[in-house]
This record gives sequence, structure tokens and C-alpha cells, in this order.
Amino acid sequence: MLDFYLIVADYRSAYRKRWLAAANRLVPPNVFYFERDGLAAKYAVLSEADFARLTGPETSSVSVWARFAQPSRLVWSADEPARERAVAAVARAAPTLLAAAGRHQREKPLDWWRRAFTLTYSAELRAERAGRQASVVDADRERYVHFTEPAAAAIERIPKASWRWRRIEGKALSVVSLAKASLTFAGGADYIAWKINRHAGTDIRLKPWQRRHPLLAAITLLPRLLRSGAVR
Repeated sequence: MLDFYLIVADYRSAYRKRWLAAANRLVPPNVFYFERDGLAAKYAVLSEADFARLTGPETSSVSVWARFAQPSRLVWSADEPARERAVAAVARAAPTLLAAAGRHQREKPLDWWRRAFTLTYSAELRAERAGRQASVVDADRERYVHFTEPAAAAIERIPKASWRWRRIEGKALSVVSLAKASLTFAGGADYIAWKINRHAGTDIRLKPWQRRHPLLAAITLLPRLLRSGAVR
């Protein structure tokens, strides 16, 4: 499944339905599903203002800056100023990640990145197998080594939130986002089950009533997933 972020000027102009704009503003991003010619994708919608804020140290939520500290590609932009704003926002993510993790004395660059991603993974509900955070770095070691010095030099300030607070906030937001995602695209409950099965090696099979009521399905599945360790 391809993973996109759609950055818009503002939420009111992006949606015909006001409740979607309100939901995106209150708990960004909204996540939607799209399928064409045998390819499937999900895309998260953020305003330019939220994108710039959520990649920087002023937010305690790890979700966006942890993702954009990893490799990403700008597929399309409306014009050159929009491209420049997107690039500037993405450029904040890696410095924010490294600043939030802090660097241990004599810590090697790759170990710094691995530990930073381990911290961010602990601050969200995750369906990935253990060790996924290290494999993110190991899949492109040269890139992370190359990025270390310029990312460290671009650190704006040290984020003040503790990792204990980030874990509390992040897991709560993950539950809300999961519930919201089950409502914002068709087949939301099936997508959630597919994602967990793919990443955690589980075999969740939804009942008909869970497909009809995706929000209830998400709520009822979560305690069992937490107990089993499929979601951390």
C-alpha cells in the first residue's frame, strides 16, 4: 500500500463536508483510502500550517516528525512557493527527532538514529514486530550517516516534553486517530485488520457486524490486541 500525505492550503477549502474539516482541524490528520488499477494507497490530509508545526519541536506529538525524518519524496506541488514550503517543513523533521532523543556521549550516528526511532515507536500504538525501528535505519544506513551532521547542525531547540508525556499523549491520539480512520474511508475496519495482520503476524478476521460498524470494531478489538502484544 502506497503512503501519501496531501498538504492543503486550509481545511475549509479542501472539503465539501464541514465535519471533515472540523475533524481534520481538531485531530490532524484525516486519513483516506484510494484504489485504482490494482494499486491501493492511503493518504493523510494536513494543512500547510499544521504540517510545518507538526514537523517541528513546538509539538510533543511524534507522529509527523518521526515519519518525515525517514525518506520521503515530493510527488507533486501546485507551484514553486508550495514546493518550497513543503521542503522547509520536511527539513525540520530530522533535527526535531535527534534533538528530542538527545545524544549519548560517544554514541555512533546509526545508534543515535536507532534509539531515536525506538523512542518514537514507544510513543504510539504500533502493530509492527519488535525490531522494526532498527530496520528503518539499517535499510538505508548511508543515508542516515550522511544526514547526521547537517540534521544535528539544524537543531532549532530542544523539545521540552518528556518521553513519558509523549507516550501518554501519543497512545491516546493513536486510539482517536484509529477510530477516526475507520470512519473516513470505505472498508476502514478491513484496512485496520489488514494492517495489524501484516505488521504483527496476527490472523484477525472480522465479523459482518464489525464491518458494518467500524468504530465499534476498532474499540472492541483494541483491548484484545493490547493483551496479546499485537499492538504496543
